[in-house]
Amino acid sequence: MKLTVAVSGASGVNLALKFIEKLPKDIEVFLVFSKSSKKALALENGIKLKDYFKEQKNITIYSDKNIGASIASGSFNVDKMIILPCSQNTLAKCAVGIADSLITRAFTVMLKEKREIVISPRELPFNSISLENMLKLSNLGVAIAPPMLGYYSKNQSLEDMENFIIGKLMDILKIQNNLYKRWE
Repeated sequence: MKLTVAVSGASGVNLALKFIEKLPKDIEVFLVFSKSSKKALALENGIKLKDYFKEQKNITIYSDKNIGASIASGSFNVDKMIILPCSQNTLAKCAVGIADSLITRAFTVMLKEKREIVISPRELPFNSISLENMLKLSNLGVAIAPPMLGYYSKNQSLEDMENFIIGKLMDILKIQNNLYKRWE
């Protein structure tokens, strides 16, 4: 499987790092961090991405400015895409077709090619504009999956909660996982 993982500048960028770490190593990952996501990661977690993924051979990292990257073309066969977290700015651009960065360009390509897309918007509460944007994208076949907890899995720690969210996102993408306790 080929998977584009786009990380936009919303709170919770660290969840994207954990998602990537837990992906099976046989999945080819095309990774894009927005400028704002790098800033959020540094502010929230004190992490700089410069050398973070150098050891992983299944990950190709692109600059969000690189509109000529492979994932910006429909002829490059990426199976699925996730935007995690998805800022309200990125959500709005996706909803109206603005493709001014690699993240939004890759999204529009995936949409036109009718490939699987998951967006994990981060905001609380959602305003009416954001809800309308999510509805519009949902009607186009995009899975809208905010990082919400399920209490039936009896999470005991922050790591348990994160594993639940990551596991549910992987479920939507049809990636096998055992990251959380499922309903019996």
